[in-house]
Amino acid sequence: MTLKPEPTAPFHSVQYALRVLETVSKHGTGVPDTQISRETGLPVGHLTSLLLMLRREGYVEQITDGAYVIGSSLLLLGSGAARRQALETRLQQSLAQLRDSVGAAVYISRYVDGEIRVTQYADGPRTPAVNEWVDFRSSAHASAVGKCLLAQLDQNSRRDHLSRHKTARLTSRTITNEKVLFSKLDSQPATVPVLDIQEYAVGTVCAAVPLTAGASAGCLALSLPIEDAHRLRTAADTLNRRAAPVLLSLAL
Repeated sequence: MTLKPEPTAPFHSVQYALRVLETVSKHGTGVPDTQISRETGLPVGHLTSLLLMLRREGYVEQITDGAYVIGSSLLLLGSGAARRQALETRLQQSLAQLRDSVGAAVYISRYVDGEIRVTQYADGPRTPAVNEWVDFRSSAHASAVGKCLLAQLDQNSRRDHLSRHKTARLTSRTITNEKVLFSKLDSQPATVPVLDIQEYAVGTVCAAVPLTAGASAGCLALSLPIEDAHRLRTAADTLNRRAAPVLLSLAL
């Protein structure tokens, strides 16, 4: 599998956030934002929003003199199995917060060994998860999750996937023509959420944004019942803006 070299805005934010965390961790007694700016090369204006996000997520803390130190969330990560468990817990907390912010069920999906896998999700009584009436592994051409992941692959990897999972018509809106599908994927801007307007299931609308961490394609997605379709674009924009904390949890 080959990924297209097309990093997204959340990806850049996470790269910068990791640079900030590395700098803060080198100064055990605290470091002011002006010095963080000098050492990372980030303008103070851009750094301010990053530090706000890192404080909100508990990765850094501000002490009495205004300097920044490593926060409790990062200290709790530890190493080995404990680290993996702490990261999963932190990620689930981020998903739950995002679910409440967008008012929709949210999902993390990865493309692993040629297959689509939903690795974590957060739903609730008022934000039910989508009914997986067709296995997500077999419906990449129709779902927002699948299209978002396929858009991150090169042409050969896409063709390989569709040779194993045929483009069946799931609803009257499903794209089954490979040429048309690839054209839509290629014209999809990397920073714009991928939408599914009843292509996977009648009565459901979805949106997904890329979460590329390392050599693996991934995405963050949401689903809404059709009666809430009027909220889809606003919810998708919120999902896109708030993807960085989730991606940061995956990158740590």
